[in-house]
Amino acid sequence: MPHYPAAADAVYGDKASYDRATARLDAPLAVVDLRAFDANAADLVRRSQGKPIRVASKSVRCRALLERVLARDGFAGIMSFTLEESLWLARSGFPDVLLAYPSADRAGFAELTADPKLAAAVTVMADDPAQLDLIDAARPADGAGEEIRVCLELDTSYQVLGGKVRIGARRSPLRDPGRLAELARLVVRRPGFRLVGLMAYEGHVAGVGDEVAGKPVFSRTVRVMQAAARRELARRRWEAVRAVRAVAPRLEFVNGGGTGSVQHTAAEAAVTEVAAGSGLYVPRLFDNFRSFRGRPAALFAQPVVRRPGPGVVTVLGGGYPASGVAGADRLPEPYLPAGLRYDPQEGPGEVQTPLLGAAADGLALGDKVWFRHAKAGELCERFAALHLVDGDRVVATVPTYRGEGRTFL
Repeated sequence: MPHYPAAADAVYGDKASYDRATARLDAPLAVVDLRAFDANAADLVRRSQGKPIRVASKSVRCRALLERVLARDGFAGIMSFTLEESLWLARSGFPDVLLAYPSADRAGFAELTADPKLAAAVTVMADDPAQLDLIDAARPADGAGEEIRVCLELDTSYQVLGGKVRIGARRSPLRDPGRLAELARLVVRRPGFRLVGLMAYEGHVAGVGDEVAGKPVFSRTVRVMQAAARRELARRRWEAVRAVRAVAPRLEFVNGGGTGSVQHTAAEAAVTEVAAGSGLYVPRLFDNFRSFRGRPAALFAQPVVRRPGPGVVTVLGGGYPASGVAGADRLPEPYLPAGLRYDPQEGPGEVQTPLLGAAADGLALGDKVWFRHAKAGELCERFAALHLVDGDRVVATVPTYRGEGRTFL
């Protein structure tokens, strides 16, 4: 595989510029640095090698920023995370929404099957015939309704020792290309459905850093695993696509990848598009990749409300852990000013967070401490608005999903 150098170490924002930009705004608040956001988008396009990027909405959760990135060359379509969200985005004018997860939303399916505009815009995910039964059960009593677009999902996990060791998320039960083709035949033969796509998300490559600071042995082990997993999946994905295309020659897309694997997945001839979302905000979990270096674009600020003593300040709130296996890597990172750390006896708290370090002595009551979330879009579940920063100015304030009254998960 070709080597992709890290992005230039340009400074897209510092504490002084973020403080100036938000001087008239009280914390807690969240910002997106537009220069960093746009530079990250350009880097994703470079790594995708000419293949379109479908934006993972769960990692953005802001309609204005989805619109911004989709207006750029190289991006096309949305990968959504719930059916309710998919329908909302389609009603909002997004014409191509791929629901990345199966749904059991009966009310949503009833709406989807009854509305030609929604049915044309939204593609649902399936890996089991019973999921199609749920959709049919939601159709009008006469069994009519719109034709539903369907995408099948291939399991990407890397398995060794006859499957006794599994690396990767537990998603689709369809691992063998032959089983995938069987479901494809069922969809093609079933009235009211049209098979349009195939998806295979390799989270153990796309979302696991291969150069973790202070862990050289672990990092080398991850690189060896990922190299083997990419080879195995490339072969199996090619076979799966060939098997499904034999059933549905007019398959519209084959989606794969994620922020951490864009360049590898795009290099596969069988893949027609890649997915990415976290690479736009670049949360702290994406600092650990050799093949690219993103710019932190999404930050949140908490105000200093106490000074308990020398070398310590306390900020309001801040206990925003990310999903996944609980651990230190799921906690927000005190980012600016540099040199602050959590009190190991308290960590980031529900209503207050003590921070230790020499930098604390330079902070006054009311000053802002800037944090990076461990993951991308989950930050937006904590804030109703994002202040869009360009240099040392806020140029716009836009609602998050939460700010629009939408809490899908």
